[in-house]
Amino acid sequence: MPFALNLLLILLGILLLFGGGELFVAGSVALSLLFGIPQIVIGLTVVSLGTSAPELFVSLFSTLKGGSAGDAIAVSNIVGSNIFNVLVVLGASAAVMPLRVKSRLVKRDVPLLFGVSMATWGMASGGRITWIAGLALITGTVINLLWEIRSAKEESAEAIADLEADASPSPAPMAIIKLIGGLVLLVVGSQVLVKGAIAGAQALGVSEMVIGLTIVSAGTSMPELVTSLVAAYRGKPDLAIGNVVGSNLLNQLVILGLCGVASGSRGLGVDEVMINRDFPIMVATTFACLPIFWTGGVISRREGWVLLGIYGLYVIEQILSSTASSLADEFRLFSLIGVLPLVLVLLTWSTLKWKQKRKSIVA
Repeated sequence: MPFALNLLLILLGILLLFGGGELFVAGSVALSLLFGIPQIVIGLTVVSLGTSAPELFVSLFSTLKGGSAGDAIAVSNIVGSNIFNVLVVLGASAAVMPLRVKSRLVKRDVPLLFGVSMATWGMASGGRITWIAGLALITGTVINLLWEIRSAKEESAEAIADLEADASPSPAPMAIIKLIGGLVLLVVGSQVLVKGAIAGAQALGVSEMVIGLTIVSAGTSMPELVTSLVAAYRGKPDLAIGNVVGSNLLNQLVILGLCGVASGSRGLGVDEVMINRDFPIMVATTFACLPIFWTGGVISRREGWVLLGIYGLYVIEQILSSTASSLADEFRLFSLIGVLPLVLVLLTWSTLKWKQKRKSIVA
């Protein structure tokens, strides 16, 4: 199959996933409101899962397809989406408008995400995520959901109420049509995207893992990107940041958990390169959120551009590693010696500046 046709399939798949995700969210929220489901439950389940639906369908379909290629797309899509969400979605949102971070994110949600990321890395370190590990992740989803409902604060309910106020109510038949139509588009779009991605990787001689970490993960993360950008532009930082943290939690607990269970006795294969490189990067980007969030409770435009720049370096490294190993080694050395110290200096400077500001306020 010509490469141009594979590229068209990838683009078509992304468009179908984006449209399907939009319809799925709209129909699900409308039905939930009609049935009187509590507002906080709608926000924590339907809306969050709706924006993560493309990742769910692509990874689950790839797992069910079986084989090393399917497993590579499934796992790399989840890991790549998490990296993309933090570096691009959060970075681009902060570049549009500085994002004020609430203390709950620093005290609860980001540490929880960091712990879950470490746990999934540990589960994958053996080269295979078993169905038992998948079941454990799904169990973690239920526990987290119950904890969210129990500890939900007033501002969370208000945020969901604002979301409902922005949405125009739909009658039950229209809501059902949107829900079914969204699911159909998600299923078709995921099949088209996976087919185009695997065929394109084979045509270029690039591994399915690299395609999943870059093109597929970016495509399936489009709903999160658009949602957070619009939220930041409209002055709703809670929605912009919460969308990233919530989606990353769902990607690992729900999607990776379901893929692990769906893989059955064979388990979900994880490439050794991902274990040694991409999982650590995912954990590191999650951990980097803490000092960024600590510095005055605001993600500045400068920090947003830094996050975008780091993702650019990550994509370049992915391309070089799949085409020219010698250049990839030199590029990694440059990033380690030249870029990493600059990022650490920026974070340290931001932290010291924040502490100085706090002292002046106290004085």
